Amino acid sequence: MRAGLHDAEAEHFHRKKTFPNYALMKISAWHKAQGDTVEWWEPLGLYDRVYSSKVFDFTPENPYLPSDTIKGGTGYGLFTELAPEIDDMFPDYSIYPECDYAIGYLTRGCPNRCHWCVVPKKEGNIRPYRAWQDLVRPDTDKLVLMDNNILACEYGIEQLAGLIGSGYKIDLNQGMDARLVTPEVADILARLKWMRHIRFSCDQESQIEPILRACELLKVRGVKPYRVFVYLLVTADLGSASRRVEALKGLRGINLYAQAERNEGLGIRPSKAQLEFTHRYVYSGCFRRETWEEYIKRKGLIF
Repeated sequence: MRAGLHDAEAEHFHRKKTFPNYALMKISAWHKAQGDTVEWWEPLGLYDRVYSSKVFDFTPENPYLPSDTIKGGTGYGLFTELAPEIDDMFPDYSIYPECDYAIGYLTRGCPNRCHWCVVPKKEGNIRPYRAWQDLVRPDTDKLVLMDNNILACEYGIEQLAGLIGSGYKIDLNQGMDARLVTPEVADILARLKWMRHIRFSCDQESQIEPILRACELLKVRGVKPYRVFVYLLVTADLGSASRRVEALKGLRGINLYAQAERNEGLGIRPSKAQLEFTHRYVYSGCFRRETWEEYIKRKGLIF
């Protein structure tokens, strides 16, 4: 059998700064284990089976994909999932030769019901998924975890603790919930080897105090604020986003990354003001020198 793989995001962004597609790597591994030929899909190629994965609903769909293409990923819908025998496969990293780290999940799902997040609807409540030993690669000491709310599961915390002293550097690329950082959790986070930052999310003002408290717990354990990275969801309420930025930038050297709310399925698209806030005010670092109101005045912007 000849199988063709299509990575919608890699195609759309011309493979620049794209993240490896976890599902496609498992599909590739499964087909190769059956003795099949696996390659990247080309419009003029002949394939017995074609798989397309799309992570984001705003990523364009390729109109030339065969009508019988097997499509999966949140970008195509919330209720497609890999067959158990494929999901159990160790990913085939050879299809992404530029990837020099392992990726995976220790837990799946989330107990929260944030209106902007599809994870609970797609994956259900949080549950154990894999052991860290099942995710790491023998050719690298780097592991990127994609868990959506790892601290909400005791199993997830135990797995993080197990990585202490393992020699592996990790990254949790989906900001943790600072409300779940206890002194015991802070001990674990401070003792882990991180590839870059310790990441938290601050999507609403009620998360400000927990982040400040978590940073203080980490600071007394030797983790300075410049090692902390915070994702900020920027909704149409720019006043809320501005107050979150002002509260958090008091932590000297903290890294902030603002993301404008976008949900194509619900017709939610960022306004010019939201994009100005995320792309220019925060991303450029102007937030460190001036408030959002001062920035608007200096730029002469009217929204």
